[in-house]
Amino acid sequence: MLANDPFSQWLGIEILNVKEGSCELQMQLRQEMLNGFQIAHGGIAYSFADTALAFASNTYGKQCFSIDTSINHFEMLKKGDLIRAKATEESLKNKFGFYRVEIKRETELVALFKGTVARSQREWKDGDFE
Repeated sequence: MLANDPFSQWLGIEILNVKEGSCELQMQLRQEMLNGFQIAHGGIAYSFADTALAFASNTYGKQCFSIDTSINHFEMLKKGDLIRAKATEESLKNKFGFYRVEIKRETELVALFKGTVARSQREWKDGDFE
């Protein structure tokens, strides 16, 4: 998925770990991710968490898409911060999956993202990303 995701590539996302129902990513904040106050734009953390949700929910080979997401920001992020997102499956049903994504700077929780995905019966196949 990452190879065919130019936005996540622009973010500089690195995959640390992926297994069924979960994934862990990291990225470093750059100057162009900051707002006028020289702190990270809230959409950066949101996009980072949304990518973790997508990668975790699609690990079963079924095409999933988000239908409800929310984020809480607890700390400001600045240029140079190295952050990690860990997506964890909270519950998996036939048609829906529920996920929690924690974003941390070292051990400090900086944002919490929650997401619900719809699970289709369509399986990912070679060529779906072309």
